[in-house]
Amino acid sequence: MKKCAFVAVIGAPNAGKSTLVNAMVGAKVSIVTQKVQTTRTRIRGVAMVDETQLVFVDTPGIFAPRRRLDRAMVAAAWEGLDGADAIVLVVDADAYREGNSASAKGAARKSAADTDAIIAELKKRGAKAVLALNKIDRMARDKLLALISELNEHGVFDETFLISASKGYGVDDLKACLAARAPEGEWMYPEDQLSDISERLMAAEVTREKIYLRLHEELPYESTVETDSWTRTKKNELRIEQTIYVSREGHKPIVLGKGGQTLKAIGEAARGELSELLGEPVHLFLHVKVRQGWADEAARYRGMGLEIVD
Repeated sequence: MKKCAFVAVIGAPNAGKSTLVNAMVGAKVSIVTQKVQTTRTRIRGVAMVDETQLVFVDTPGIFAPRRRLDRAMVAAAWEGLDGADAIVLVVDADAYREGNSASAKGAARKSAADTDAIIAELKKRGAKAVLALNKIDRMARDKLLALISELNEHGVFDETFLISASKGYGVDDLKACLAARAPEGEWMYPEDQLSDISERLMAAEVTREKIYLRLHEELPYESTVETDSWTRTKKNELRIEQTIYVSREGHKPIVLGKGGQTLKAIGEAARGELSELLGEPVHLFLHVKVRQGWADEAARYRGMGLEIVD
């Protein structure tokens, strides 16, 4: 008997949603960095559990948006719940506990506030979710048990799983639970397909990940990567050309680096991963251009699977 379920994976930025989706799929389908708001679009990862197909929708982190791009990302995250057979709320356990302490400040406080806002919205919608407490290896047992009790007082969660997405702990148990809940139905994707993301978009996402990892605090968040061409050479080798768009002239030298060394390092890292993902050598060529107002262009949003929200 075939079964199929759409699972919306939501949470505050940097809670570990993409890492969890990658772990459940068993392959990298979504980029992962230590930076918040890395995921910009809804990416579907596909996993099989016997005769059950689980389609995970990795959504952008839900937070209090300020920019237009932020608003579009948050809207996409909530839209990811539409039609979902199950909702998994990923919570960074240690950050949430720290964020709700009297001495909390900065990122931890914001992460906890974002999580509380998500729980309140789920409650308002009358939605039930599975709670996935992530990064539990960083917490003492007594504090973890107290946190489980505190979060379940909201009446939103019907199951709680303790996981470490990066180490794989608890992931199989969570996946088995979701498979058991799946309704009967035909599979949405072929059995061997791991994601619905196109190769061109996947390549752009890999390069964007390397930008995030390389530039650290200097990162211009208002940047995007587009795959311009995907061709074969006379030797039938894959040639990919991409443009990194930044919104200000001052961001361009940050991406380029002294003598172009930063861009070269980004390209080498992206080329290596793309060659591994695609199973063949890749010739990758990167260009950096300034495009003021790119974050207000409808076409750019559609390319990321987003819609402009005013």
